[in-house]
Parts: sequence; C-alpha cells; structure tokens
Amino acid sequence: MKRGGSITFWVYLLLGMGATLMFLPVLWVVLSSFKGLEEIYRIPPTFFPKRWIFTNYTGALKQFPFLLYLWNSVFVTCTATALTLLINSMAAFALSKYHFPGRNGIFLVMLGTLMIPLQVIMLPVYLVIARLGLANTLWGIIIPPAATPTGVFILRQYMLTISDELIDAAKIDGARDFRIYAQIVLPLTAPALAVLTVFSIMWRWNDFLWPLIVINQEKFFTIQLALARFRGELVVDWHYVLAMTVMSILPITFVFAFLQRYLVQGIASTGLKG
Repeated sequence: MKRGGSITFWVYLLLGMGATLMFLPVLWVVLSSFKGLEEIYRIPPTFFPKRWIFTNYTGALKQFPFLLYLWNSVFVTCTATALTLLINSMAAFALSKYHFPGRNGIFLVMLGTLMIPLQVIMLPVYLVIARLGLANTLWGIIIPPAATPTGVFILRQYMLTISDELIDAAKIDGARDFRIYAQIVLPLTAPALAVLTVFSIMWRWNDFLWPLIVINQEKFFTIQLALARFRGELVVDWHYVLAMTVMSILPITFVFAFLQRYLVQGIASTGLKG
C-alpha cells in the first residue's frame, strides 16, 4: 500500500508539473495584457507587471471594433455547431440504424476523407462557395465544414450501442423514423453530442485558415482574423492585442469549464478512450 501510494504521489506530481508548464504561456499572455508597451518590449522581460495598467482593455475596445469581431465569432461558432450536430447526428443515425447495401463502404469512404488535408480541397470548395454567392459572408465560413467525418464517427459509434430492440418497439407503437431519431435516439446520445459540441466550438472559434480564404471585408472578421491583422501591421500595439487575446480566450474557457464534466463522460462512453 505504501509503495502504491508513493507511485501515485509521483505520478500526480509529474502531471501537476506538466500542467503548470503548459499553462505558463497562457499566464504570460494574461499578465502581459496588464503591462505598458514599454514594459512589454523591456529586456530582460518581467513576468509580473511592475505597474498594472487596466486601461489596456478599455483602450482596445475603443481602438478596435472588438464587439463586432466577438459577435461574428459567436454567430459563426453557435450556428456552425448547431448545423454540425444536426447533420452529423442524422448521418450517424442512418449509418448505424438503417441496414442497406454499401453502408459500411460509405462509412469507410467517409473516414478516408480524414486523410485529405484542407489545403488540397480548399480551392475547389472556395470556387463552389463563390459560385453560390457565399464568398465574403459569414455563411461561407459556416456551411462548408458543417459536416465532419469525425463527428459522424463519434455519434455512429455511440448509436451502435443503442439497442435495436428499442427502436423496433417504437416502430411497433407506430413511431416514424424522424420521431424515433428525435425523441429516442438523440436523448440517449446526449453524452456523445456533448463531446461533439465541445469539439465543434473549439474548431470553429479557433479556425483561422478557412475564414482567411473566404473573408476580405473587416465587417465580417472573426476574432482570429482580427488578431492576425493587427499583428501584421507596421506598428503593433501589443498591449491592446494582448488584451484582445485574453478577451477572446475567456468565452471558450467558460464553455469548456461548463461542459468539462459532459466531455469526460462522453469520451468515456463513445469508444474514444484507449
């Protein structure tokens, strides 16, 4: 018992040290957002601000239309996540509960698309978006990545664990397919949906490459595009950029903290654990 307790202590110690090292860059950004521009450029650098400047945040809000960028990111993230949950859950329901020729082949081909990088398909996808008149719009960011093979895989694997007898009983009671999907399968798939929700929010909120391709007007900029733009100008107001960075981190941090319990439960029950 003592030996096992000692091993557990060292494991937790190593994990704690690793977590601290991973959190240090985030802590550096947060602390630097309260520094003046001169202190940010100071060599050797200071870890804690010598003089706390809270006006960096109000100055960033005045100098940049941060609330516009925030609204664009929130709209894109929420709408894309809702579409992802709807489309992927319907596809997963068909691939797990319907029996038709080629079902497994379709699923394998869908998984095979995970090996195709975005750089290979982004030009033809952009041409399709442009032909549809969705270039330089928020919907051009939202629609193309709405259906994801990863999401279909997560939900399908979980739906396979739902008993077919339960669905057969619902059909005997007169329930049609959409009612079975909406009122029986989806509630039972809640843990997997929570996992996909967290993943989708992180993907959409942090996405940079695809919005960079689709958007060229500032009024449609997401937070990631705005931060990259201000970092790329000749004179960079790093104290404002760091303040905007911290404000962009807060929403996704709150979402992850709120859904963390559901994320752990979902991963433990969707076959994603090793």
